[in-house]
Amino acid sequence: MLFRSTLGLVRDRLLTGRFTAEELGVYFASFRVPNIIFEVLVIGTVSTAFIPIFSKYLTTHKKKEAFHIASSVINLASLILLILLIPLLIFTKQITQVLAPGFSEPELETMTFFTRVLLTAQVLPLLFGNFMTAILQSYKHFLLPALAPVVYNLGTIIGIIFFSPHLGLFGVVLGVILGAIFFLAIQIPQITSLGYKHFLSLDFRAVGVQKIFSLAGPRTLSLGIAQVDSTIDLILASLLGASSITVFTFAQHLQQVPVGLFGLAIAQATLPTLSQSKSLHKFKEIFLASWHQILFLVLPISSILVILRIPAVRLVFGADRFDWDATVLTSMTLSFFAVSLFAQASVHLLIRGFFSLQNSKTPVTTSAIAVVINSVLSIYFIKVLHLPIWSLGLSASISAIINFTLLLYLLNRKVESFGRYQLFIPPLKMGIATLAMVIFLQIPKKLLDRSEEHTSEL
Repeated sequence: MLFRSTLGLVRDRLLTGRFTAEELGVYFASFRVPNIIFEVLVIGTVSTAFIPIFSKYLTTHKKKEAFHIASSVINLASLILLILLIPLLIFTKQITQVLAPGFSEPELETMTFFTRVLLTAQVLPLLFGNFMTAILQSYKHFLLPALAPVVYNLGTIIGIIFFSPHLGLFGVVLGVILGAIFFLAIQIPQITSLGYKHFLSLDFRAVGVQKIFSLAGPRTLSLGIAQVDSTIDLILASLLGASSITVFTFAQHLQQVPVGLFGLAIAQATLPTLSQSKSLHKFKEIFLASWHQILFLVLPISSILVILRIPAVRLVFGADRFDWDATVLTSMTLSFFAVSLFAQASVHLLIRGFFSLQNSKTPVTTSAIAVVINSVLSIYFIKVLHLPIWSLGLSASISAIINFTLLLYLLNRKVESFGRYQLFIPPLKMGIATLAMVIFLQIPKKLLDRSEEHTSEL
């Protein structure tokens, strides 16, 4: 996961060295439609519904049934995807006009072309690849699932270095497609070694298949609601100019490193164990240990990103084509995102806690509340107060903290209380230590700033 995150930042640094913020804004906007399809159709099924059911079949020694169910779910998801692609490819131009109202006609044409290419060649390999990841994680094999996103980024980097000098941003798009193929291909050998056999079946009447889709339904709805939120962010950012999309995206990428590295990774590794817990006591013990670990790792990083936001942005994205104004805006957006890192990382575990208890409705409800709050605040900040792009980071943090609070409160009730000491005291201790870290970072930073001002005056 660390190598994956590092490669992702290397990819972004290479992009800022080759293209302007305005050009990259169009490129990032082109992923909106493919991401909606992928997140709703694939992640909603895989991340929280497929693994618990598939794992239970494996633990009860029903391997053949597990493979049959997996095959049916993969085939059904592929069929749904192919049906969805037809209208999306026909009406891509009209969709991009709605998603990026602030774009010029040439920018819209480029976005439309890139979106069609990504829909045609990227989404299907990622669909198969993510189901392979879920199967391997169910077997508690985590190395290749961790390497798959690494080679995905590697494909994009190949596109930047070797294709873009001749093809411009289209070369980067081709690199993304190459990465999607790598993502799938690297996992196939281990899947085969486990004895997995894929059946050409569409058995939607099988109990396991119905259970997966019934669990996935609410999660899919939740992710769909979240995609509405991301889409509103894109629309609002486009009204501020294509470069604002780049600023917002880079700030997201940087703050998602600790969230993915610690929150998502720990949550994914914990899900199979939570799903196989035979008692509430064991469930609470595993959940709290994982949550405390997430907080211990994420809280110090959030303080660093708030205090040292400009050095962090310059270190990662600093290039001739990424100017000082873009750096300042990105660092401000990053600092507002970083305030809620603890909540964003914890939510990954909380959602998986509910799904391991086969409760998918609660996360949907809290997600919907958070998305409404985020969307309303985003529109108010941009359209009414006319604030810069960093205000979208502020609204995202407010909604993330509210979502986290609601989920933790409701899960505590669901498991008949975690216990006040374990729920409050360890996080409080870590919070105090983080506050001390903030103070000891801020003091030398201020002294250095004054020293630089005095030197410049001389």
